[in-house]
Amino acid sequence: MPALTKDYSIAKEPEMHGVGGSSSGAIAAFTVAWERPDHFRKVLSNAGSFVNPRGGHVYPEKVMASEKKPLRVYLCDGRNDNRWLNGDKYDEKMDWFHQNVRLLKALTQKGYDVNYSWGMNNHGQKFGGAIMPEMMRWLWWDGPVSTDPRDTVERGFRQPVVKKN
Repeated sequence: MPALTKDYSIAKEPEMHGVGGSSSGAIAAFTVAWERPDHFRKVLSNAGSFVNPRGGHVYPEKVMASEKKPLRVYLCDGRNDNRWLNGDKYDEKMDWFHQNVRLLKALTQKGYDVNYSWGMNNHGQKFGGAIMPEMMRWLWWDGPVSTDPRDTVERGFRQPVVKKN
């Protein structure tokens, strides 16, 4: 953040900061917000890899064991995401879709502001890309909006980012 605020005019309020990603980038984004809610409050997770290879499957338990954090989370994934088998044996810790559903349930049970979309897609970015505008609108539904009908700059849910001179 210090490098960004050096060159750009960025809102100081963490409620205006979001982080997101797809696959490993999604779990990385969630981790950033989870560890630094003082900087990031909104998370966009597309086909998040909340699975076992590096311990990502433990997030539902972490959510339940921790005090609630001021986060808003949008999860999206597909029913045909990686449903990995360990040899011939099904391993739920390696089932991408199952682990996204587990995280959703934990966040919901803990009272988080959470939304989700499940499609029939495989692991990838097509579904998330198709619904990106809706995800962004939901994440920033309470953001500042200009009511001036002559305002052609700010017609969205965010303040414009202006490069400093």
